[in-house]
Amino acid sequence: MRQSIRNIAILFLAILVITGCKKGDFSANSQVILFQYDHALEGQHRGFIIDSEGNVFTYNNPEEWNFPDKDFEISQRQADENIGKCEFSGKKIPGDELMKYAKYIEYIASSKVTAPRNKGDDTGTIQFICYQFSENSNLYKGHLIKIEGDYSRENLNFHSKKVISWIREIGNGVSFE
Repeated sequence: MRQSIRNIAILFLAILVITGCKKGDFSANSQVILFQYDHALEGQHRGFIIDSEGNVFTYNNPEEWNFPDKDFEISQRQADENIGKCEFSGKKIPGDELMKYAKYIEYIASSKVTAPRNKGDDTGTIQFICYQFSENSNLYKGHLIKIEGDYSRENLNFHSKKVISWIREIGNGVSFE
């Protein structure tokens, strides 16, 4: 019983923090997608999405996937379609842990990203992205945390390395099969 009350209190606090910390017209009220790990290599496309409830959804070569545009923007309808093509991994991130990393999105969103560097690794492309949702435009604005692979880029915000490490840890515990 105590644990349930504690979890409800944490969730309520998390909602207050998210809705109180966004700038501009970005809102967590309608936001579904918070983070995405995406790996593309030689016709293979897989990854996972972390939603605002802490659910981890995986995808592996989904048909008719909606990719964000060059500015990392994707409509709410497209994001919903993508979630519909995913499988629940069975993993759910605890609310306090999710809140810890979700609060970094604002900082990452306002930071610069390095210019592309050619690595020539032939490993495809791995992208770490976080999202903010605008109710005014019904768009998710993606913010690059890091790209690895043939080319590399990274967000210069101090919190980026923490978020990348956390996303990698989550990825170690999910199956894409």
